[in-house]
Amino acid sequence: MERLTRRAVTTIRENYQEPLVLDDLARSVMMSKFHFIRVFQRTTGVTPGRFLSAVRLHEAKSLLIHSSLNVADISARVGYSSASTFSRRFTGSVGLSPTQFRRAGRGDTLEDPQIAPAPVAGGAHGSVAGTARTQGRSRYPLYIGLFDSPILQGQPAAWTKLDRAGAFQLQSVPPGMWHLHAVTLGARATGDQWGDSPLLVGTVGPVQVGANGCTRVDVVLRREDWTRPPVLLALPGFGSRPARPRAADGACPSGPHRSEAGFRPPHRRAAAGA
Repeated sequence: MERLTRRAVTTIRENYQEPLVLDDLARSVMMSKFHFIRVFQRTTGVTPGRFLSAVRLHEAKSLLIHSSLNVADISARVGYSSASTFSRRFTGSVGLSPTQFRRAGRGDTLEDPQIAPAPVAGGAHGSVAGTARTQGRSRYPLYIGLFDSPILQGQPAAWTKLDRAGAFQLQSVPPGMWHLHAVTLGARATGDQWGDSPLLVGTVGPVQVGANGCTRVDVVLRREDWTRPPVLLALPGFGSRPARPRAADGACPSGPHRSEAGFRPPHRRAAAGA
């Protein structure tokens, strides 16, 4: 099943600009449509449609930095029939409009190019604490955040920055199910071109966060592999001035409702939502 899923991922990555539909992908690996969805999601953590969308937006990021094509031409090049739909989805996933991302990727300074955490509503909230470690060396900061998607995209519910691998704590987390994402540049990175440098990434989820409690989450950052949808969020940073974790030891405060969650690679964790 993993071999067949890999074939489907290869088809998506090589033909993302084509009008791929679910029936075509399932037929390419000789599965029924519904069985294909279950197998693909169990291996990658997302549905084929969401994987395809992530690949298209990731390719658009590269074209914005490395080509002189305008936004409308890029949207068509990566498989969108509507430039306005492309711009809306790009902005929602990356955190910058296509024009802002192009300027940032070419070294222009923006007033506030990063994403701020979602506004915290009133009521009881929880926290997430743990440790982050890397497989492979990195001299770059780590960015850790909670998102509502198994793809690193959109607006985080909470986030923090670490100067190096170690303990972290995320405060004021709304109760619910979240995916914890951690990312940093790999050791072979040169300069600050986050869009092109090798990444170390880690994902845990879905993680249940309760009100007035602390969830323990430990995450390992590894080199990206074929099972992972591309990172879409504009990096570095989840906010204009990343806050320091309040608990330096990465421990949950003593109290009720503590739960545990460990690292699970995407191909071993339970299927995520569609």
